Amino acid sequence: MNMVLLFRRVDVVRGLGELESTIMDRMWAYRRPASVRDVLEDLRREREIAYTTVMTVMDKLHTKGLLKREAVGKAYIYRPVSSKEAHTADLMRESLARSGNQAATLVHFLERLTPEEADALEAALKVFPPRDRA
Repeated sequence: MNMVLLFRRVDVVRGLGELESTIMDRMWAYRRPASVRDVLEDLRREREIAYTTVMTVMDKLHTKGLLKREAVGKAYIYRPVSSKEAHTADLMRESLARSGNQAATLVHFLERLTPEEADALEAALKVFPPRDRA
């Protein structure tokens, strides 16, 4: 299973709907603050959507703690609270914490890794090795 699809499903289960996930993906991709109008114009390249819909969803994402905002004139400028990678790591940790048996959950996770994901895990462990067990 594609990891992006896996984490998108986790977002939906955790309370992020499809449009919320889409908007968060856009906000992370921008790598800059964005207004509702910026996101609206971007989304309208692919679908018909109302300004008020985007505004309401971005307000909900702010309420959920995923976006922070700053008033600029009569509008808000939004930015993600954390990177997509940090958010995904938080989701993974929350899922692991809820699993009941963390060791078994990790074994099942490792069994399901694709070769590319296993390579990414190995590379990550070289950057951040496990703690010394001494």
